[in-house]
Amino acid sequence: MKRIVVVAAMLALSAGAVVADQNQVKQTQAQMKETGKNAGAIAAMIKGEKPYDQAAVDAALVKFEDTAKKLPTLFPESSKGLKPDGDYSPAPKVWEDKAGFEQHIASYAKAVADTKGKVKDLDTLKAEMPPLFKQCGGCHETYRLKRS
Repeated sequence: MKRIVVVAAMLALSAGAVVADQNQVKQTQAQMKETGKNAGAIAAMIKGEKPYDQAAVDAALVKFEDTAKKLPTLFPESSKGLKPDGDYSPAPKVWEDKAGFEQHIASYAKAVADTKGKVKDLDTLKAEMPPLFKQCGGCHETYRLKRS
């Protein structure tokens, strides 16, 4: 009887861990999608597809800063190998090259900090955003996989 209880408890804990890991993946996806949405709004302004909007720029930079703060916790070892819904998933390199990944996170956080407060109009937006977007793209090239 004790064995049955122990086995049942182990199974329950395992199932709970899988649910928790899936929740982490969903939180990570939501964070990254919101960041991407804000980046898209900024890119549209830079391209002239949307008028310059300081409130939207400020909101995007706040979201980028929030993402920079959360990134170190968004890809725990327990989420390695889990396949999220959608077009993208983390590459195994996130966990295989943890030091490199952490360096990208630090570079992104610095780019956000360097940009925040400098954007006051379309000209400064065009001048200040490319280095920040370069940090996003560089990390995505190495640490993100697109599903085919």
